[in-house]
Amino acid sequence: MSDNFAQLVKQQADIVRIIGDYVKLRKSGAQNYSGLCPFHKEKTGSFSVNATHGYFYCFGCHEKGDVFTFIMKLESISFPEAVRAVATKCGIPLPKREFNSPEEAREAGQRRQLLDIHEAATQYFEAALKAPEAARAREYLTGRGVTPDTIAKFRIGYAPDDFNHMRNALKPHFSEDILRTSGLFKSKEQADGNQGQLYALFRKRITFPICNEQGKTIAFTARALDSQDEKGRDIAKYLNSPEGPLYSKGQVLFNLDKAKADIRSLGFALLVEGQMDCISVYMAGIKNVVATSGTAFTEMQVRLLSRFTPNKQVILNFDPDTAGKNAAEKASTLLTEEDFEVRIVTLEGGLDPDRFIREQGIQAYTAAIRGAKRYMDYLIDRAREEFPGRTSDAKVKALNFLLPHIRRIPNRIQRDEFAADAAQKLGIDSAILRQELKQAAAQRVESVRSHTQDPASETERVLLRALVLPEGDPARTLVVEQFIQHPEWYDGLPSSPLLESLANGPAPPNLLDAAPDQQSRALLARTLHEAEDPSSTTQPMTEQVENALHTLEHRQLERRQRELRTLIAEADRRNDHEMLTRLTSEKLQIDRKLRLH
Repeated sequence: MSDNFAQLVKQQADIVRIIGDYVKLRKSGAQNYSGLCPFHKEKTGSFSVNATHGYFYCFGCHEKGDVFTFIMKLESISFPEAVRAVATKCGIPLPKREFNSPEEAREAGQRRQLLDIHEAATQYFEAALKAPEAARAREYLTGRGVTPDTIAKFRIGYAPDDFNHMRNALKPHFSEDILRTSGLFKSKEQADGNQGQLYALFRKRITFPICNEQGKTIAFTARALDSQDEKGRDIAKYLNSPEGPLYSKGQVLFNLDKAKADIRSLGFALLVEGQMDCISVYMAGIKNVVATSGTAFTEMQVRLLSRFTPNKQVILNFDPDTAGKNAAEKASTLLTEEDFEVRIVTLEGGLDPDRFIREQGIQAYTAAIRGAKRYMDYLIDRAREEFPGRTSDAKVKALNFLLPHIRRIPNRIQRDEFAADAAQKLGIDSAILRQELKQAAAQRVESVRSHTQDPASETERVLLRALVLPEGDPARTLVVEQFIQHPEWYDGLPSSPLLESLANGPAPPNLLDAAPDQQSRALLARTLHEAEDPSSTTQPMTEQVENALHTLEHRQLERRQRELRTLIAEADRRNDHEMLTRLTSEKLQIDRKLRLH
């Protein structure tokens, strides 16, 4: 990826729009936008995006960079991949691929081939589902209400009961290394330590492709048709692809590629447990549904949801069994800690979403979604269900069940509301509960963002804003000239190292890279973030700079005046008349200048 193309993309990219796809931003100045940082947990937004200069900066964790850096950090991809991703988002045609190193070219080539082999496997499984051998698989899908349209939409397939056929079908098109790395095959280690012949991982199973956000297959989950093998051993109902270069279970949400637009437009996501539940809900008309991918809900999945749910609202509809209830609580805890508004659906009859829709219809399911309970109400009901009765023992157990959940709610008002509601419904003295919460709060470990007092004066801020203007701008030229002619004016300024860095050359593409240290970087980011709205003043930038330089000169004159008083007193004490005359003359000149200022 050439530097010229990257610069072209950066110039045309709207950094606010692109970052706004991941972070809910609000306008906080003429060209500044702020929101909650996606790189660390926080309750008060310290993340800033500057539209004019095209950078982001977090005053809490100090992450910084341009639009490419943001995509690289959040998506965990390389610089060339980030440039391509931003170009694609902006509709800019991609040039012919170029790589900075053989290693980069090798990794990109491997990733492309892995995507290709997963696409080939998807097509292989799709074709196999139409073969005579797959009659039982088709019967199962029909019995679950899966229509041909659904099969086509989700590219559902079938893995034949054969160890070698799929390998032989793909071997002419892919290298041995790609076949092994793909996770589609297994092999047994031989006595000499080498790996034996590859054989298919998925056999006699219905296959469901797991896609990335772009809709490309990166893994599979596969459901067995039998519960035991021919030797009477139990078979796992579901089998997932192993983790690899393309796939990490905890970083993927099933159906996100199809649901993300509807999640954004509707303002909330519906999270279910399992692919069939997700598919049934989606095909019934509720398009903003995603599912966990065969693993417990993770912080990475919370972050993934954050990018597509600007209102941070999620409805959970997990299975009603004990495992499902526990999973729902764990997922809700993670979401609540990230300031999500969480609601829980409990379906009548203990049914999962797929069966509920098939038996009672989509209208009944939609009504259940509308009637979802607030997470706190769900937990209180769960506590009363788990520990029934009004005895002291039941109340203590219910309280101990709820306290950890109350403790994790970051918003104090919501926490107090939860506690008051729980006390009323459980028949607990609210004073006792408040005392318990006070003790819990004392033990609570929170990362509190502390902003140090910014020592830079408004004079320095004006000079900094001028120095980031383009080369040749009169205001910038004036600052640079005075910096060269009167370096003493800048002695002792907190921003002096930063002013020197910016004055001694053109500003780098990412302005924050001009800062020589972390303190200077924070100072520059805050200065640009808090830049005065141009519409609120009619004073040209050159005049602002002249006034700032005048202030610096006056400050330097006053400093020298104080120094001269000390030096004159010392010369007089030593009876050094020649020095006394010279110092007195200089002081009189400074006194006159200060009177004229």
